[in-house]
Amino acid sequence: MASPKAWIHAMRLRTLPLAFSSIIAGSSVAIFHSIFNPIIFSLALFTTLCLQILSNLANDYGDFVNGVDNDERVGPERALQSGAISQAAMKGALYINVVFALVSGIALIGYSFGFENKFFILFLLLGLSAIAAAIKYTVGKKPYGYLGLGDLFVFIFFGLVGVGGSYFLFDSTLNELILLPAITIGCLSMAVLNMNNMRDRESDAKVGKITLAVRLGKKNSSVYHTILIVCALASAAFYSATTYQGILSILPLIVAIPLALNIKTVFAHNEPQSLDPELKKIALSTFAYSLLLLLAALV
Repeated sequence: MASPKAWIHAMRLRTLPLAFSSIIAGSSVAIFHSIFNPIIFSLALFTTLCLQILSNLANDYGDFVNGVDNDERVGPERALQSGAISQAAMKGALYINVVFALVSGIALIGYSFGFENKFFILFLLLGLSAIAAAIKYTVGKKPYGYLGLGDLFVFIFFGLVGVGGSYFLFDSTLNELILLPAITIGCLSMAVLNMNNMRDRESDAKVGKITLAVRLGKKNSSVYHTILIVCALASAAFYSATTYQGILSILPLIVAIPLALNIKTVFAHNEPQSLDPELKKIALSTFAYSLLLLLAALV
């Protein structure tokens, strides 16, 4: 039987700040427009927790089954790869997490809209799509993460759905301003994925995992990465200027400093291993942006 430590490692809790960034950013805009509800916020965070853990376990399972996690892999050792968790146990954990995500998601949208509201069905379908996306990234005969489509799905679910959807939960309305932080969080989340795929580019190519980084190659992936960061910061700057209410409104833009340093490292790197620490830097910069956005909305 796998130890609790092995399961905690497999859940990759260090990825949670990036996942929570979407909910915090959407909620920050809700606070700015005085429509915030702490119960909805809490349920949204818990649902996101369930979905992110589901995604992490599914990635471990799918990459192992498809032969991606092998001795040539650059990143941290996975649970199935190391033998810490059996394939059957991991598959069972996936089913359990699907149930948790479903129950939590239904409670969230039921509380937000009521179970007979037309938006309940819409968000239930979005929730089911999010569960399917979390699993199908690496699991199945044709996982979309192996076809270079992961970036698109990350932008949709971490950006548009994560930020815009969380805002909509509070008041069943959308404000055009929500698109700006949605673009910022979406692009930064794509940058995290791209950094991961750049690190694993050579080993992924050998086993047929054709990510966008594999398709683009080292140089073009670096250019693409730069475009993502620049788009994220431009959108963030536009939001700060549009909602300016004092110096705190521009404080979130301080994340431009570590992100600029990240771009420098990306272009200067020669070894894939040197990109591994950069994953955490982008993820934490994204989380910091969402927290500073929250601070600006509260004050």
